Amino acid sequence: MTTTDPGPFAACRQWTRTHPLATDAVLAFGAFVAMVVGSFADPHGPHGPTFGTRTPEPFSLLLMLLGAAALVFRRRQPRAVLAVTCGLSLLELTTGEPRAPVAMCAVISLYTVAARTDRPTTWRVGLLTMAGLTGVAMLAGPLPWYAQENIGIFAWTGMAAAAGDAVRSRRAFVDAIRERAERAERTREEEARRRVAEERLRIARDLHDVVAHHIALVNVQAGVAAHVMDKRPDQAKEALAHVRDASRSALNELRATVGLLRQSGDPEAPTEPAPGLAVLDELADTFRHAGLPVRVIVELGREPLAAAVDLAAYRVIQEALTNVRKHAGPEAKAEVSVVRVGPSVEVTVLDDGGGSPADSAAPGGGHGLLGMRERATALGGSCFAGPRFGGGYRVHAILPA
Repeated sequence: MTTTDPGPFAACRQWTRTHPLATDAVLAFGAFVAMVVGSFADPHGPHGPTFGTRTPEPFSLLLMLLGAAALVFRRRQPRAVLAVTCGLSLLELTTGEPRAPVAMCAVISLYTVAARTDRPTTWRVGLLTMAGLTGVAMLAGPLPWYAQENIGIFAWTGMAAAAGDAVRSRRAFVDAIRERAERAERTREEEARRRVAEERLRIARDLHDVVAHHIALVNVQAGVAAHVMDKRPDQAKEALAHVRDASRSALNELRATVGLLRQSGDPEAPTEPAPGLAVLDELADTFRHAGLPVRVIVELGREPLAAAVDLAAYRVIQEALTNVRKHAGPEAKAEVSVVRVGPSVEVTVLDDGGGSPADSAAPGGGHGLLGMRERATALGGSCFAGPRFGGGYRVHAILPA
């Protein structure tokens, strides 16, 4: 995840991130210059602070140079640099006269430790640094314990620890926001892929149900027409009419299913409602015309079913009857019952034939049974299909009403 910084200092920020050692060297040089300049200032002038009235000792200049040099490595070894700068500051506080601001190095080091560690460590190290430097300055230094330079050491070290802790907290907050944004982006992509896969699976189930049902009926009626064409042309004519009706119905349902793949708002997309139990009798009639006696029992009460449950029940019945017509034999009979039982709807399809959907040896067979189970599971229900005791086959689906 990349972010764009349009501010005027974007190039400078980018350089400091890619060259941390050089950045620390520049900071160390600036701190050394500030300490040297500050060592020439006298806060106790007759009319307030004056500049150029005192000169630092060579030993103080050496301490300032060593402290600034240690700051170059403040990011690599923050605690070691803090220990070194605190030691140099203690030497200056006990021996320097006039006193030079070597403690500025310890303030910068303490800020670095606070910004790069956790809060408990900041509290411990910060209190130890504040107490140590301030206590030595008050008790062992050449100035009175109440001098403003001693109070200034306490204030600057406290502000350094607080500022470093605030910077660390802000960085952690920004990193957490960035991580959540990246995780949300990944989640959206995964969710989009999952929805695409589910939509493909749903369309594949619908296409299978439509094609398998109607092509099975067309095959049966075409076989009847070919068998009676010469002896009973009127019956062959009726069978061909059923073939025409089944093919027209298949084309309409295929057009409706494929229309779902069009873009939203396409005026040519079909708007017909999906089939449901309201047209269950018409579905049964198509199988009766194909020579399969079907008995239908529906007891749902007055409360209507949800659209998804209605469609799933219809597709389960359609696929089960198609399997009966294809595999149960020419003398088989089928019985369909749709009954509301408490909070569920139970769909049962029975036949008394001698075959089952598993009898089909065609490659890729079995998608119909898998599709029925997937439809039921997607709604929080279940579907069972298997042989009946004494012969025949049974499909039983339980769908939440």
